[in-house]
Amino acid sequence: MPEMNATALDALRSRLKTATIYTPESEGYKDVLVRWSNTGMKYAGVVIQPIDTLDISIALSWAQQYDVDLAVKGGGHSTAGTSSSDGGLVIDLSRMNQVTVDTERKTITAQGGATWKEVDEAGAVHSLAAVGGTVNHTGVGGLTLGGGYGWLSGQYGLTIDNLLSATVVLADGRIVTASATENVDLFWGLRGAGYNFGVVADFTYQAYDQKDPVYSGLLGFTSGKLEGVMDALNNSLAKPDSRFGAICIFALAPDGSGPMIIVIGFYNGPLEEGQKRFASLTALEPVLNTLDMVPYSVVNTLQNPQATYGDRKSFKGIFYEPPLDPHFARVIFNDFIAKIRSEPDLKTSAIILEFVDMRKICEVPLTGTALASRNPTQNGIIYLRWTDSSKDLEHRTWAREVQSKWKVKLDARTKDQGVDSGVPQYINYAEPGDSVVSNIYGENLQRLQEVKAKYDPKNVFHKMQPIPMGADLKK
Repeated sequence: MPEMNATALDALRSRLKTATIYTPESEGYKDVLVRWSNTGMKYAGVVIQPIDTLDISIALSWAQQYDVDLAVKGGGHSTAGTSSSDGGLVIDLSRMNQVTVDTERKTITAQGGATWKEVDEAGAVHSLAAVGGTVNHTGVGGLTLGGGYGWLSGQYGLTIDNLLSATVVLADGRIVTASATENVDLFWGLRGAGYNFGVVADFTYQAYDQKDPVYSGLLGFTSGKLEGVMDALNNSLAKPDSRFGAICIFALAPDGSGPMIIVIGFYNGPLEEGQKRFASLTALEPVLNTLDMVPYSVVNTLQNPQATYGDRKSFKGIFYEPPLDPHFARVIFNDFIAKIRSEPDLKTSAIILEFVDMRKICEVPLTGTALASRNPTQNGIIYLRWTDSSKDLEHRTWAREVQSKWKVKLDARTKDQGVDSGVPQYINYAEPGDSVVSNIYGENLQRLQEVKAKYDPKNVFHKMQPIPMGADLKK
């Protein structure tokens, strides 16, 4: 592990006002390096935990003065280590996790180190909900800056479509507000490429009345029901309902009883309507059925048992044009199950497919925000989890091969329809450097380069899907 220059460290300590500082000699140093995935952990030269924007500003100036590598940690869910630094500085926002609710304006403001658990629970106290993630220990920052899909997206759009303002600490130390009326170009860039411009100290979201419980839970099916499950989920998209959503998971049963198809269902309405909406799935006689009326804040805990901290993890984004071919799904399912059965260390891995009503999301023009992937294409993830670090390359290579099969299928499908298959893909499901998912910013790239040149001309923020800079930048 590279040693941090002692003079530089002394300078940092003398300048910071209230931040907690950790170096390799500090008690608790290894604790602050922990990430959701062990593949995301690196040994920082120094970690600071600020409680205000001033210390963030000071730290940014210091990192540039001493040419120190910089990373920013919110929820720490990056599997590729973008929230960590090998020998450099990590600005860890975890102490900045306050959430406040304005009941008159129906807004929720979350600091950059908060998780969706804090947002969900704070909103629930006032019968309000914001569009957040589907795993509640995910940080608000990463999910928001990349776009943000959630169970309420069918009704209200993406998280960024409900972002009202943000407080941003820029590379030059300035602390600014970005909104529809202030620093409008920065506000545009934050919504879909927001990792590239500064440290976001807080986000203010539009919230919505959510006093009633929702119909949600798990359905579990044996492998023989796969085609029936696919037909039912495809039909849900063919007859869309903005209040309905589902996540389909290919995995081994936790008790070791064999392969399963798990469906997490969601319906933002009363019991009778929810039961009707899921009737085609429940008619398939699931071996597990926990669908019931639950508080909205509970829905975002349903994936937590699978998405626990620890082990080594890899995300590979996959994308499909609905309806999803049940025969293709069967081939993918069988190959995946065979692989994780042959490699017991992969037994807790999964393929996760989303079924979301995209109509509200697609109402926003492609150039309305920096997010360029507003289209009917559905998202999914190849989620690998293992413990043996010597298998990192092997497992990631295999995941990329599976990812390529989805890309080939999407290309063939869109070609048949006479549609451009080069649609930009969802940034939050694309690991940096992923050659299969290479088109991120689409037609928004040139404008993003201009915003980048204005707010971060030295490219201080470059860890997550960096905006390419160079000769193609129009002055």
